[in-house]
Amino acid sequence: MNSHSTPSAASPGVARPGHPARLTAVLDAPLSRWLWPVKWVLALPHYVVLVFLWVAFAGAGVVAFFAILFTGRHPRPLFDFSTGVLRWSWRVAYYAYGALGTDRYPPFTLADVPGYPARWELAYPGELSRGLVLVKWWLLAVPHYLVVGFFLGGVRVGWFNGGLIGLLTLFAGVALAATGRYPRGLFDLVLGLNRWVLRVAAYAALLTDVYPPFRLDRGGREPSESA
Repeated sequence: MNSHSTPSAASPGVARPGHPARLTAVLDAPLSRWLWPVKWVLALPHYVVLVFLWVAFAGAGVVAFFAILFTGRHPRPLFDFSTGVLRWSWRVAYYAYGALGTDRYPPFTLADVPGYPARWELAYPGELSRGLVLVKWWLLAVPHYLVVGFFLGGVRVGWFNGGLIGLLTLFAGVALAATGRYPRGLFDLVLGLNRWVLRVAAYAALLTDVYPPFRLDRGGREPSESA
């Protein structure tokens, strides 16, 4: 585990070691001042689809658990499906109340869409540990679950999520309404929090054996990319 890593230790222009899960995003400009309060309505079709996709995601995880336990491999079709569900969820979150980073409507697809401003990619791991699969999703990931629970929260009022990400996104919406601008520092922080969440999701879903770092990598680019 790399639990002792801290941000900002690297010199400017020096890339940190990359994580196999890569979350990237480009902040669109200009953004509408008044579209964000109604995005919960516009995103409803995605939310409906995602309910069914996440049910299937859970089932795929059970099948993958036994496949990894007996063969040491995550079946590629299941891996691609689960990765696609996380990717779809990230695009919707980026459009709506996980970031408000774009007004471009998310595509209805599990596949990567290079032209969309929010992307999420995960390298296929090949061999996975048969022993880790027994403990990583419920035991080893517990410290991260506590952190992610704080980021995501559990209280919802309408579309507002009571976690830190939801609160910061609300601040971004207010800033957009007042100034027409998304504060860059706030955007970088929101992206870092979402990146942490997706790394933990990939680990807990048995898609990788690489333990998520306890590190907030802010901004729209991965830390493995030179500044």
